[in-house]
Amino acid sequence: MKRRAHELSKEEKVETLDALYTAAGTLRGRPAIKAFLKDLLSEGERIMLGRRILIARSLLRGESALAIGQKLKVGYDTVYRVERWLQDTLPGYESAIACLEKELKRRKVTQKRVEPFTYAWLKKKYPLHFLLFP
Repeated sequence: MKRRAHELSKEEKVETLDALYTAAGTLRGRPAIKAFLKDLLSEGERIMLGRRILIARSLLRGESALAIGQKLKVGYDTVYRVERWLQDTLPGYESAIACLEKELKRRKVTQKRVEPFTYAWLKKKYPLHFLLFP
């Protein structure tokens, strides 16, 4: 029998959410978390969660709700809901976005584009050759 969230007792809600948070908290590394979310959520749910994170990131940058709605093609209600969550005292979005920004900066530094057919490109493509001939 299907039970909705509002039909659960407080103890059942706490137990259920604790199981989710503990399972998610024990995962280490991007591949493990990716596999967990892929198994747990449908593709649509994963995309919607990702879009909420993009909305929160844009709001924290100072973009307007109108611009975000047009850029991401989301409803203004969704933008305002995320904005309301950001204004709450819970730091979940802010800490997640701060970690996301750090990771994206780290990726940008490590993924410098190397022009093809340059010395750096050859060295990256054939690293063993340069062990013999530096």
